[in-house]
Amino acid sequence: MTRLSRWLAPTAVARAHCDLPCGVYDPEQARIEAESCYKIIEKYAASEDKVFRARALHIKEDRAELVKHHLDVLWHDYFKPEHLEKYPDLHETCWKASKAASKVKQTTDIAAAKELLTLIDKIDEMWKATGGPEKTRLQAVAA
Repeated sequence: MTRLSRWLAPTAVARAHCDLPCGVYDPEQARIEAESCYKIIEKYAASEDKVFRARALHIKEDRAELVKHHLDVLWHDYFKPEHLEKYPDLHETCWKASKAASKVKQTTDIAAAKELLTLIDKIDEMWKATGGPEKTRLQAVAA
């Protein structure tokens, strides 16, 4: 790199769900990753292979981080004040789900994985009841 190009190079890189506000949201993304965590915990517990178990932990931690990301995007980008009026426990539910994803990331507790799935299902109900599927997803195109 030349001195000039180093001087002109950005000093910070912004990260976002999308490069532009696409408006596509669905709790299913978080649920699929949470189900992966659940299954990995089951397989971890059933194995005595140290290499397999180490890989399983690494993958589970990555998937749990993705759960947190997908929940955060829903919470901050999809849900609006009018949704909070309909669901006063929305913030608490999203916060608990994020905390549950952290616990799944940190442990191999199958009960924590079940709790995470339960909370994601509750968020999914809120998303559906606020018009999420119709507002944020493409509808099937008739042939």
